[in-house]
Amino acid sequence: MLLGSMGLGAPPATAQGAPSGHKVASLEITILSTMLADEGLGEWGFAALVDVDGRRILFDTGANEDTVQRNLKVKGLELSEVEIVVLSHNHADHTTGLLPLRRQFSAKSPKALGKLYGGRGIFWPRITTQGQVDDRMAGVKREFEATGGQVVEVTTPTEILPGVWLTGPVPRVHPERNWSMTGKVRGDAGDVEDTVPEDMTAVFRTAQGPVYLFGCGHAGVINTLAHGRKTIDPAPVKAVIGGLHLFDADDKQLAWTAGQLKSFGVQQLVGAHCTGIEAVYRIRDLASLTRQSCLVGAVGASYSLAKGIAPGRVAK
Repeated sequence: MLLGSMGLGAPPATAQGAPSGHKVASLEITILSTMLADEGLGEWGFAALVDVDGRRILFDTGANEDTVQRNLKVKGLELSEVEIVVLSHNHADHTTGLLPLRRQFSAKSPKALGKLYGGRGIFWPRITTQGQVDDRMAGVKREFEATGGQVVEVTTPTEILPGVWLTGPVPRVHPERNWSMTGKVRGDAGDVEDTVPEDMTAVFRTAQGPVYLFGCGHAGVINTLAHGRKTIDPAPVKAVIGGLHLFDADDKQLAWTAGQLKSFGVQQLVGAHCTGIEAVYRIRDLASLTRQSCLVGAVGASYSLAKGIAPGRVAK
């Protein structure tokens, strides 16, 4: 399917009613978990704190129980006033910090991290290549709800705050196979290949164009941008932030991805977590971006709608 041939109509109504049409005026995203660390502790995982129009959202929670906690302390931040947490998908390197963070900050404020959004399928059992059933995330859900937390499973593009959207599960229009290709998932269709069907992305509608925040991009960055263009915001993409699962992509896939990113008008890119360092540099060249507009994400790095990318020292 040619990207230019997609319908570019207004965003559809969601479960919450008609979309607000709001565009956020203030947006800052601070990386709290990824492999490269400018300050704090690095790990194979991802988490980011989002400040948007005076509200805060935690997007993913890291791979270890204490990584986000430790990096918050280094940054002089805390989450007692953050009510919303979004999990991009079920993998442990994005979800392990959830329960420790909820317990820590709800002790100070019962609403802290008390509303959890996950794509439909995030709590489905996984079946290993040895046939063992892993029902870890169902247990996480039970424990989270036992703390008084509320879980919302997202099935379609959903506006969770004015101008702040979640894509929900993303149609796989293009053949991006950005997952391990091992194991199965036990869902509505029985036991099928685990393509990480719940994978979803946050989209912030701004007057400068949408900003996309990815966890791993298992659905494919181009599939996700195509879905977002069709259902959330048709404008050229202002920025892509987070993990894009391109660390083991070959030259052909990277060239195709870069060309598609360029066609979406992507102006800025911060490739963290599973994007891959070499992949970021290759995309920078192929998508005609610069050292100032396309960088590797590090713990402590931030993206601001007003000021752009603040990479820290190690990723300049």
